[in-house]
Amino acid sequence: MSKMFVHERRNMILDYLKKEQRITVKELSQILKVSEATLRNDLSDMEQEGLLKRTHGGAVLLDFDQSKYSFSTREKKNKEEKSYISSKAEKLISSNQCILLDASSTALELAKRLKNDPKRLTIVTNGIYTALELRDVPEFTVILIGGVMRTGSSALESTIDAGVLGKINIDIMFTSASGFDFENGLTDFNVYEVELKKEMVKASNRVVALLDHTKFGNSSLVSFASVDEIDTIITDQHLSEENIEKLRKYGINFL
Repeated sequence: MSKMFVHERRNMILDYLKKEQRITVKELSQILKVSEATLRNDLSDMEQEGLLKRTHGGAVLLDFDQSKYSFSTREKKNKEEKSYISSKAEKLISSNQCILLDASSTALELAKRLKNDPKRLTIVTNGIYTALELRDVPEFTVILIGGVMRTGSSALESTIDAGVLGKINIDIMFTSASGFDFENGLTDFNVYEVELKKEMVKASNRVVALLDHTKFGNSSLVSFASVDEIDTIITDQHLSEENIEKLRKYGINFL
């Protein structure tokens, strides 16, 4: 087997766990042709992310994992902060722009605001709920990026239809993340969707991250946008002075 990237290997580990519920390091080593030491490091990192539970000699899939990361759970979390952030984000959008909204619950909140005060826009998204929210607004041209639909996900994932991004001039990408730190940038737990998000970042003239203060200092499984690729971060009123100073130091606009 050719050498895999870390996220590809961990993606395969999760796939196997979802089918079998448990796995040993020895079995994984035989399946993936990777050393047991490397796999033990993978499992330890993935346990810290809440993706699985380490056992003696292997790992099991957590029963609560799906509910923790499901869209319905994330949508209900930090509602006040999301409303505040989306109200700021809306002010960056002008008529006749082409914007991209990822499949995050914060981007869905922004979509609801745009629907209440519509202006002529082209809106690109991989978010199923976002597209449905916007579908009946005559001022909007909505482009839904195709991909794979997985159980419990609100996103169309994978890079199957990512080529369409190269044919569209995207003014602003609005995205959220599971975590943000100054070393890794924007990170997410969904290894399937991250690859598509990377293509979205490349295709966009400006990347605006919608992050409440709880996302700062956290690092999830895979990075999809480095600090250098982020133009602006929109956050809530509770961001620490330490993080504000770091944003200034790195030259990232923040609202």
